[in-house]
Amino acid sequence: MLFSPLTLGELELPNRLVMAPLTRLRAGEEGVPGPLVAEHYRQRASLGLIVSEGIYPTIGGRSYAGQPGIATEEQIAGWKKVTDAVHAEGGRMFAQIMHGGRVSHPELTAGRDVVAPSPVAIEGEVRTPSGKQPYPVPHALTTDELPVLIQEIVAASLNAVEAGFDGVELHSANGYLLHEFLAPNSNVRTDSYGGSPENRARFVIETVNAVVAALGANRVGIRISPEHNVQGIAETDREDVRATYEVLVDSIAPLNIAYLSVLHHEPADELVQGLRARFGGTFLVNTGFGVVTSRDEAAGLVSAGHADAVVVGRPALANPDLARRWKESLPLNEPDAATFYASGAVGYTDYPAYQG
Repeated sequence: MLFSPLTLGELELPNRLVMAPLTRLRAGEEGVPGPLVAEHYRQRASLGLIVSEGIYPTIGGRSYAGQPGIATEEQIAGWKKVTDAVHAEGGRMFAQIMHGGRVSHPELTAGRDVVAPSPVAIEGEVRTPSGKQPYPVPHALTTDELPVLIQEIVAASLNAVEAGFDGVELHSANGYLLHEFLAPNSNVRTDSYGGSPENRARFVIETVNAVVAALGANRVGIRISPEHNVQGIAETDREDVRATYEVLVDSIAPLNIAYLSVLHHEPADELVQGLRARFGGTFLVNTGFGVVTSRDEAAGLVSAGHADAVVVGRPALANPDLARRWKESLPLNEPDAATFYASGAVGYTDYPAYQG
């Protein structure tokens, strides 16, 4: 079943392998994807769906030097060349719209305030152009600022469609802005956007609704990572996690969006499968950071009915022809972790396709 077709929104995927959004930092200081980025994604067009690396909607939402954006005409034009290259190979591609929230620093946001639901900093250091620095205490977004931020995400999503993407994935995982609203330790607000699970889910729900209103439900997916405690997130009370994500999923399920993608270390877990049942639509799973998804695991998740498709990171990073290799049980290239966040072609576009 892993290599059978799947309908996702208005797309017909030839297989059920989805390339995970992978931060690669090859877009330079201006955040403009160039020919190297286009070649990287073109090579992987045989996967059922490509989800781009996280793209910042405005400079205030940038988390990393070298991260691409989709706010300027140059960035949109750069992405148009990427999507043209993928489509020319018969591929399909969604843009992951990612506001970094408190996972940032003023050196990365061109001096703009780093923002979050609450003035709670992440412990640790962030890489900036001038070296590692402590994460700053973020500016707590006011209720008047929230609609403005939603409109920035809507504008970025419209820019993605202009750039030729088949749709967008809203990044509500891994400790970035939308996830920060969901988690009780990063969201300590006392207004209608904090406190109860219903309130903490409110901003994400409003964002999804606004993007669907602008693009249509078939062009919108969302990525979540319940209990994925990275970048300062602490979702450790399972009942609170369950309540929060059930509110979120119950609220967006009637929209009939293209898919729900869940990153969790146990995709078959009752929490994850409970969310799948509540969502009722196309359901993607990803086993999470630090765990390399194998062919047998991916095939088992689909054949057991735990997912409609499997999101794959490092195997897709190192094997541009992963769909063929897994289908024919061919040997794999090994990913080189030293080049994940480097610059240039090495470890990016030089992984060979299988010869034979």
